[in-house]
Amino acid sequence: MILIVDSGATKSDWIALNNNGDQLFLTQTLGLSPEVLTREVIEDRLANNFELSKNKESVEQLYFYGAGCGTDRMKNFLKEIFKDFFPNAKAEVREDTFAAIYSTTKIGHQGIVCILGTGSNCSYYDGHQLFQKVTSLGYILMDDGSGNFFGRKLLRDYYFHKMPQDLGIRFAKE
Repeated sequence: MILIVDSGATKSDWIALNNNGDQLFLTQTLGLSPEVLTREVIEDRLANNFELSKNKESVEQLYFYGAGCGTDRMKNFLKEIFKDFFPNAKAEVREDTFAAIYSTTKIGHQGIVCILGTGSNCSYYDGHQLFQKVTSLGYILMDDGSGNFFGRKLLRDYYFHKMPQDLGIRFAKE
């Protein structure tokens, strides 16, 4: 079995394929960003997913593309967790930008790829290598235009009474 995972800070989407490329199941867990979660939290999120727990012995290859996986330290951190949870799997961990590249460009072709979610980034892919002109400072300092950015702005406007009154009343009810 092959598992392919696209993981952000908020959620992780999982697809399982057999060796012929046929879909076996789709599932979802909460996000698995190694920059903000402990080993115990990540292990718990894996163990509490029925499909993953039921099939963990059958996984032979795991391709994990995730937020916070741009450094060797974070890649190795997740690989160790995956090695313990999926004992028969060879795991590849790469940053989430590669999932965007693989899903939007042809092999060997160049492109500019952007991600906008809880976090955001923009990269250039030359057909072989990924280039990021700006080093990420993380979602708190950098991700203008992301879900985190607009969520923070919304909350600040509410608490500082800058939101229109009728919208503030509806927001308070929710």
